[in-house]
Formats: sequence, structure tokens, C-alpha cells
Amino acid sequence: MSDTLNIVFAGHVDHGKSTVIGRMLADTGSLPKGKLEQIKESCRKNSKPFEYAFLLDALKDEQSQGITIDSARCFFKTESREYQIIDAPGHIEFLKNMVTGAARADAAILVIDAEEGVKENSRRHGYLLHMLGIRQAIILVNKMDLVDFNQEVFDRIVDEYSDFADEIDLKVNSFIPVSGMTGDNIISGSKKMNWFSGKSMLDSLEDFDSVSTMINGPLRMPVSDVYKFTRSGDNRRIIAGTIFSGSIKVGDDIIFYPSGKKGKVKTLEGFNRSKINMYEAGDAAGFTLDEQLYIQRGELVAKENELRPKNTSRFFANIFWLGKNPLEKRKEYFLKIGTSKVRIKLEEIKSVLDSSTLESNVKDCVQRNEVSECIIKTFSPISFDEVADHHLTSRFVIIDDYEICGGGIITESLSDSLGPIREKVQLRNYKWEKSYISIQERATRYNQKPTLVIITGDKDSGKKPLAKCLEKKLFSDGHYIYYLCIGNLLYGVDADIKTIDSKNEKRREHIRRLAEVCHILIESGQIVIVTAVMLAQEDLEIFNTIVNRDHIEVLWLGDDIKTDIDCELHLFGGDVNHYCDNAIQLLKEHGVIFSPW
Repeated sequence: MSDTLNIVFAGHVDHGKSTVIGRMLADTGSLPKGKLEQIKESCRKNSKPFEYAFLLDALKDEQSQGITIDSARCFFKTESREYQIIDAPGHIEFLKNMVTGAARADAAILVIDAEEGVKENSRRHGYLLHMLGIRQAIILVNKMDLVDFNQEVFDRIVDEYSDFADEIDLKVNSFIPVSGMTGDNIISGSKKMNWFSGKSMLDSLEDFDSVSTMINGPLRMPVSDVYKFTRSGDNRRIIAGTIFSGSIKVGDDIIFYPSGKKGKVKTLEGFNRSKINMYEAGDAAGFTLDEQLYIQRGELVAKENELRPKNTSRFFANIFWLGKNPLEKRKEYFLKIGTSKVRIKLEEIKSVLDSSTLESNVKDCVQRNEVSECIIKTFSPISFDEVADHHLTSRFVIIDDYEICGGGIITESLSDSLGPIREKVQLRNYKWEKSYISIQERATRYNQKPTLVIITGDKDSGKKPLAKCLEKKLFSDGHYIYYLCIGNLLYGVDADIKTIDSKNEKRREHIRRLAEVCHILIESGQIVIVTAVMLAQEDLEIFNTIVNRDHIEVLWLGDDIKTDIDCELHLFGGDVNHYCDNAIQLLKEHGVIFSPW
């Protein structure tokens, strides 16, 4: 791969980020041929002074108002490597765009106006960079020409911002006095600032740690999609995604988290490419496995013999909130990390911090532009790294009403109630002796998708008669199906559970063992019907942990749904045959059964 470093430019509005970038591109000859002359001519025709920022601010609204609204990207290269520059907006109304840009960065340059000094967003952006786990940064004190290149002005800003950076633990590689307008200290040293003995901005960029150091880290690749080709007998299932760190090659033993499924890389695939020997950090990768596994978007790929990611549904996080409405405990949100998207809620708000003053308070909600330390509970387990171990796989965004309203980093993994069960499942998957016959081959042979159908509801709602009727109808139509009542396990598989004192623990263990038996039957290609009284979402999460959630259909039988369970079908107001027909229609619509009736 080419060694490309992503650098975000941040800072308060009008402090000159775009001007510095435009000047650097112009002075290094990195602009498209004629671009500089084109912008200058456009300025002349519109009777306005030329600004290097116009090279970046392509949107009309930006040029007319003189502010950067979105995160513009551009590229240039030196002899040592390539760079992607992200010009993030400085205006407080566009902090969300700044976070989006910074989330893709490996390093940062924060620009401060020498004349205006350290402003609110200078601090806020610095805190955001720290929160996003960016571990290398340069502070540019820009517009030194407006203060006559005065060393005292520069030193005063260095002292003030150094104290702030120390408080938030932001690592600053260097402070550099520059003028984007005149070009001083941009690509070479300045004779007007002989008092400064440091490097120019361009030379300092070369001192940033290379992205190639990520290649030596543990493999992390969020699965973006799985592509299957059927034309001309091509039966490949290509698992695709972008490698955040590490490398992958043929023969590597890999594990998918949080499912714990294990496989061996059979081939490396690429569009319109010759033979590929290895994919590394930064590459868009595709590979196949030596056997077919059902892998979903959102899984995190890691190597068997390397540092494992965390897998849980609870964690500590630092959150920067950008939404118009406050972040509250009573609401549900969506969290996106890597390629995974899950529902979440706030379990606890530990503290709320003003990102400019660093004043901390205990509050029951988080307002716009505030930073908080929270405990987040996800509705299903996710895989991630703590920020101290891997900054890219610790970053997330929070979505409220279809908008990105916040972002942050995971600082600590916390245990959850399903942790012990999840560890058992991962060990089971790791040790599982696989058949020569895949679950896909069984699905094709049996003309059905192996599925667990859970029928729950009130005690006397008629779950068992419905389950037996559904089993009979599907069997008569040639399907491979089995009805498993939870009571059938009590004196066999569950015979030793009576030794457990806690009623709740007994129930959880009943459900765990029932789910494991269902998992075996599903692996054999069957449709399994299970009945249980008044299952709640907490109970369903045990099934979701043990059985692939894509292979589960939940039906509630009874007039009212009396728990918080998520179900696909609510059956009420009819008889057994009517319910059975509705259940079969659902299975058809969800692709569980393929034969027409």
C-alpha cells in the first residue's frame, strides 16, 4: 500500500486554516495545472481580493460567507509519502462536520490566530482531538504578519495553550509561528522570524508517525459487506472491508467478533487486480474463507493469535454532544462504530464538562457542545478496542432522529449480564468441529432457511397447540422441522439445574441450554419451533447471543404484548388455524420457506 497520512486542520472560525492549506498546496506545486490562475481570475472578475482559502472552499455558500461549512479534502505528496488533508470547519454551528472530518484523521494541525489569540473553539477543537484519540498534533500560530512577527505574541499563545493541552492530555508535537498569507514558515523557514529555531510546517509534517506503524498493530477490519457471485459456477463469498490496522494474508487464522466464528483465509480478492499477496492497514480488502461461514456486516475481523477486541454491551465513554435536543437517559439512540450500528441508551451520566473552561458538573442530561463521561448500554453486544489500545476502533458516533448528533471514544469496557454466556459461545465456536456439509448446502437441499421460531405469550394463550399445528403443516409440505418444548428439557438436559438456588439464575440457565440445543438443530438445517411463557427482551438476548439473530423469528400469542420483547408477529383474535396460516405467511415473507403454497 502507499503510505498515506490523514491530517485534519482545525481551529476557530477565521483563524486561517483554509488559507494555510491553500498556500501550502500552491507553494508545493500540488494544485491542478491552471487552478491558481483560474481562482485569481475569478476574483478579479468579481472584484474581490484573492484568498488562498478559495482553493479549498469550493461551495458557493462558503466563498460568499468566507467560512468552511463542510470538511473539504485534498491531496498532496512529498518524496517520503502522500498526504490527505481534511479542512474541518471552525464555526461553532458546524462542529458536527468538524468531528466527522477529525474522526478520519491520523494527526492534526490546530490553527490559532496570532492577533485574536486562543478562542473558545481553539479549546473546544483541542478537546475534540484529544477525545477522538489523535495522539500527534501541531499548533500553528497563524497571521504572524498582523502582529509584526512579534515573538512575545507567539510565546504568550504557546504558554496559554500549552497549559490547556496539559490539562486535557493532548499531545502537541510542536508550536510553529506562520503566516498563511505571506507564506512564512509554511514550506520553508522565515527570515522575518529569525528568533524561531524550529522547523517549518511542511518539515514538521514529515516528522509525524507514519500510518505504516498501524501495519504492525493487531488486525482490525470491520466487515462492510459479503459479496456472493453465482454466475458461471462462481460460488465465492467475498468478505469485504477496510483494514484499520495490521495485515492479512492467505493462511491466516482469523476470528469474527462478537460472534466468535473462526475461519482460515483461503484467497485474497480484489476488483480488476492481479494476484494479491497481502492486504495492510488502509487497504480496502476482500477475502474468502476455506469454508462457508455466515458473516454479517458489522463484525470485526481479528487474528487468532493477536490482541482480542473487547466484546460487551456496556462501556465507559467520553461523548461530545452536538444535537439540538439534549442527550438524555430516557431516550434510545443508535450508535455506529466501525460498520456496526446498534440501539443504545444511557445507563448513567457520570459527569458533564464544559469543553472550553473544563468546569465539571453532575447533570441529568448533556446539552449541545458539552462533553460527558457516561456509561452506555447497547441492546446487542458490539466489538471494539479501548482508546488506549487502538484509537480507530474506539471511535463512535451517536444518531438521533436520523442525524449524527454526537461522537466520542470508548475508554473502558464493562462487564454485562451476558458476558459469561458470550464467552462460552465464543469458546464453543472456536472448538466447534465443522461438518463437510455447510449450513448453506443443507438449506439448498431442504429448500428452507434453518430458523428458530419462538412462540411466547401468556401462560394459557395456546402456544403449544399453535406450535404443534405449525409443525404438522410444515412437515406435511416437506420441510424438516422439529417442535421443542422447554419442558422437554427439564428432566434430561436440565436435570441438574435444581441445584441452582436463585430462581432468576435457574431461568437464565434453562434458556441458555434450550438455545444451545436449538443451535445444534439449526446447524443440522432444521426449522425449530420453541414455546416459552412470557419471554422478555432480556431472555431473547440470550437466544440472540447463542443463535445467529438472523435465524430467529419471534411470535407473541395473546391479546396484549405484556413484556418488552421485540417480536416479528403479534397473533390475537383468531383460532389456531388462522394463527398458523399467518405464521407460515411470515416465514415466506422472511425467506425461511421457499416452496409455494
